[in-house]
Amino acid sequence: MVVEVPRWSNAKMEIATKDPLNPIKQDVKKGKLRYVANLFPYKGYIWNYGAIPQTWEYPGHNDKHTGCCGDNDPIDVCEIGSKVCSRGEIIRVKVLGILAMIDEGETDWKVIAINVDDPDAANYNDINDVKRLKPGYLEATVDWFRRYKVPDGKPENQFAFNAEFKDKDFAVDIIKSTHDLWRALVLKKIDGKGISCMNTTVSESPYKCDPEVAKAIVDALPPPCDSACTVPTDVDKWFHHQKN
Repeated sequence: MVVEVPRWSNAKMEIATKDPLNPIKQDVKKGKLRYVANLFPYKGYIWNYGAIPQTWEYPGHNDKHTGCCGDNDPIDVCEIGSKVCSRGEIIRVKVLGILAMIDEGETDWKVIAINVDDPDAANYNDINDVKRLKPGYLEATVDWFRRYKVPDGKPENQFAFNAEFKDKDFAVDIIKSTHDLWRALVLKKIDGKGISCMNTTVSESPYKCDPEVAKAIVDALPPPCDSACTVPTDVDKWFHHQKN
């Protein structure tokens, strides 16, 4: 996964899918930087939050499980390990389960996973292990996602499956289906309508560019900062999340 938001932080950072090479930027709404509220009793995001690269929730695809189309973003991940990760960090995770959130009428899957390098990773192999070893954490996750937009004047989010988490196998199937949609996108079999598919490694993609062109784009970005900005990471690591 690519970490967009470290645990306990509030800035709503996300992969900017319409920018070349899809950097991480702070979301802006009505000219203002976006932050999630401290939703009692939580402080910011309660996991390391990010996305699985090479996935896409296609807004033209009606999900058979939710009855809603995708939200036009990579699939989201909540990483539940003990380490607070850094923004832009790329980590290997073990998939444990998934939650089907419906956000303003759009399908917005939330994968539950743990860093493979976490000291307790060997004890987590499916969603039931999270229920057993972190009692209350999954309930808190549903509560957080249900209410986090309420302070901004929006209604509570809804969930498919009565807000029940599905298991690892179900989650892996969803991830695979969103990966297939991503491949169709980068191979130009689906119109992304503004999504930048520039990449350096997908050989069959008409959007493939020379690595030196990509490096020039990264080098031209502003340095990392604590507010709204692009976050350039190590170039080789950054290209890793565009690999075929």
